[in-house]
Amino acid sequence: MNRTIKKVLLPIGILGIAVVIAGVMMASRQPPEKEQKETKPFLVDAEPVSKTDIHFMVDSQGTVKPKVQTVLSAQVGGKVEAIADEFIEGGMFKKGDVLVQLEQADYITELKSAEAELARASAALEEEQARGKVAEEEWRSVDSSTPPELGLRKPQLAKEKANVSAAEAMVERARRNLERTVIRAPYDGLVKAKNVDIGQYVNPGSQLGMIYGTQVAEVRLPLSDSDLAYLELPQNEGEAKVTLSANVAGRSVNWEAKLVRSEGVVDPDSRVIYAIAEVQDPYQRDQSQASAPLKFGRFVQATIEGNQAEDIVVLPRNVLRLDGTVLVVGDDRQLDIREVTVQRADERYVYVSGGLQSGDLVTSTAIPNPYEGMVVRLPDDKSPSGDLDEESATELASAGENP
Repeated sequence: MNRTIKKVLLPIGILGIAVVIAGVMMASRQPPEKEQKETKPFLVDAEPVSKTDIHFMVDSQGTVKPKVQTVLSAQVGGKVEAIADEFIEGGMFKKGDVLVQLEQADYITELKSAEAELARASAALEEEQARGKVAEEEWRSVDSSTPPELGLRKPQLAKEKANVSAAEAMVERARRNLERTVIRAPYDGLVKAKNVDIGQYVNPGSQLGMIYGTQVAEVRLPLSDSDLAYLELPQNEGEAKVTLSANVAGRSVNWEAKLVRSEGVVDPDSRVIYAIAEVQDPYQRDQSQASAPLKFGRFVQATIEGNQAEDIVVLPRNVLRLDGTVLVVGDDRQLDIREVTVQRADERYVYVSGGLQSGDLVTSTAIPNPYEGMVVRLPDDKSPSGDLDEESATELASAGENP
């Protein structure tokens, strides 16, 4: 029995001793030392701003069209006898070039007939003048008084003079009709459409084709009321500069233009007013320009030079916060939530006319929950070791845009 008691009490004793030892060790354990971690100010990126005088730029767009376009028509009828090689869609011509030649035989005959009638009338006039002189001499030989007009054949003389004038008019008309069989270009231009060909008979007024003048191109630019706030529409030609741009053959090309006038009325559907920009020699036929030709029908973007503004700070659009403030870093590296006056804003920039001074450090870094007086640091600020630590570099790289 004693052996049985020993077998039971021995494990219990060992377990008791282990519990006592564990209790002693736990009682004598020292608490771990707490490591103090230094909290560093938020890393931001800031740039100094400066005031400048700028011209506001107004953006628009439009399609290039010719200033002059003409439906080429025949003034006389006849069969088409010849057509110039340039009279084809896209063909270029100069002022005075012959585009279409009509058959002239009938008009040459009419001119000869009119000239013959003029010669007959002129001969009759000379004959009547001679008769008048003879009548006057005969009258004075028998009577010294003033002869009557009928006796001097003055009515007959007036009639022959009228016949000569009518014959001269017929000659002039026949000569004009003969000249009109040759259809010439009224200006330098290109052919938009050709409606006739050799052998075709045309009547007076028949449309031979459509031609465009290449001296001047126009672009009709829509402008809203907000655009007009930064733009003065010209009263005289050439007061505002316009830069037109488009992608041509895979590259961006610019053309210089001038805003010359407005249409003077507001479009009732779109509620915009249209201004007209002109480009001289769009097809560069004088070879004085090096850029690509500005062809009719091309859609272009337009940037119009508007009013001038003084002492303006230009900032990226993302710098302006939703409440109309920007974050300024002071010399003591504390944030100043500055309310600013925005004169204009577009898709890329805001133009600040008040609230900032030249040299202010404006930050573009997204700061979560910024507050007035919040301490921040700049990339140029050194860490205690003298270099930018890895954590700071990571913060700077992960900083996003300010909402």
